[in-house]
Amino acid sequence: MVSEHAEPAAASTAQVLVASNRGPVSYTLGEDGTLDAKRGGGGLVSGLSAVDDKLWVCAALGDGDREAVRRGVGEAGVRMLDIDAGVHADAYNGIANSVLWFVHHLLYQTPVEPVFDAEFRRQWASYETYNRAFAEALAEEAGPGASVLVQDYHLVLVPGMLRELRPDLRIGHFSHTPWAPVDYFRLLPDDIAEQVLRGILGADRAAFLTRRWADAFIGCCTEILGGTGRTRIGVHGLGADADFLRRRSHEADVDERMAALRDQVGEGRKTIVRVDRTELSKNIVRGLHAYRALLDAHPEWRERVTHIAFAYPSRQDLAVYRDYTAAVQTLATEINGAYGTESWTPVVLHVKDDFARSLAAYRLADVALVNPIRDGMNLVAKEVPVVSDHGCALVLSREAGAYEELGEDAIVVNPYDVTGTAEALHEALTMSGDERSGRTKRLAEAATALPPQQWFLDQLEALRQG
Repeated sequence: MVSEHAEPAAASTAQVLVASNRGPVSYTLGEDGTLDAKRGGGGLVSGLSAVDDKLWVCAALGDGDREAVRRGVGEAGVRMLDIDAGVHADAYNGIANSVLWFVHHLLYQTPVEPVFDAEFRRQWASYETYNRAFAEALAEEAGPGASVLVQDYHLVLVPGMLRELRPDLRIGHFSHTPWAPVDYFRLLPDDIAEQVLRGILGADRAAFLTRRWADAFIGCCTEILGGTGRTRIGVHGLGADADFLRRRSHEADVDERMAALRDQVGEGRKTIVRVDRTELSKNIVRGLHAYRALLDAHPEWRERVTHIAFAYPSRQDLAVYRDYTAAVQTLATEINGAYGTESWTPVVLHVKDDFARSLAAYRLADVALVNPIRDGMNLVAKEVPVVSDHGCALVLSREAGAYEELGEDAIVVNPYDVTGTAEALHEALTMSGDERSGRTKRLAEAATALPPQQWFLDQLEALRQG
């Protein structure tokens, strides 16, 4: 452990450090004892490629990761923390994903949940331990005056803890989720709500994906703490990586999956595409209800449109997510049973994650349906217009962060309004080719305005400016 007054160790030279629960690499332990490494993707991985002198601090997430740490196996520029598996489970599933995520996405059924009891307090203690492990590792690794960018709701206590250990550091925190309005945020016990806010305010700068989420955070700080203190607040709307997407979407495996999808859809039919994890906030079930309502209200679309729905299982170690995934599958089966014919499957549902197939669907889409209950940004809404072959109408929830940038050229919906969403799908399907092409071009321009590398560099520069 690094003491409060400790100086950086002699070997501590990293000048840019990133901390996140999931790192850029994961390890699988084979039956023969071999370790296989797999590189991850995403905006943060792409963004960090713009920086040379960096260290990524992350958690070991499974048996393979933990074994890699114990053997001393790893990649240059990555420090993986072997945090006790029970502590990690409490912090990750018990608090981060089952409390903080639920608060920020407004997911609680408040007549029966949340219940903040002794078990919650036990798990919160694990969350504190988990955050402390990150703070101590960052304190050990950071060179004098280094810049540290802490990521997301898993690590909201780290900035405050790290500030006590290393007051010389420039510390930033970035929230990839929405931020709850103050009345909902105050579902948390008063002391915990204050601890969360003070944790982030340990940073020199706290940043968010949209002005709406930043303002909500400021509102919480003002109501509960009286203000944000010395912490500066920033907004950085992560964009799509256009060069990568356009190149990757025309590789051979994507072409193969396009051919397979065309066979499943059938000749001459239009497509409504969604690509999501089976995350509760993504609103997949209401999207399927809206598609069924479209077929009822506008029967002329029967056998003329197919809903390609990719619902990739998420957080299946939590019962509520397993139940939600099952509900998606059940509803898709019901729609196919009620409306399908020998030559037409109304819903083509895939639940096995396949990035190449997702890109193929992007290229095929006539309509993209992005209807989350609440979403920090939603990159699918930004990626589809970039990849689309012939132009794509975007039906977009006003509760997605992407709405701030894309709303003008999308067909905007209230995610709870199934009838309204059905009519938006009809409007999108009947949009003229010229209008669709024009909207797609403008959507793609807005979606790529801040690609991942620039998004990260802008944060780093703003943090260093002081």
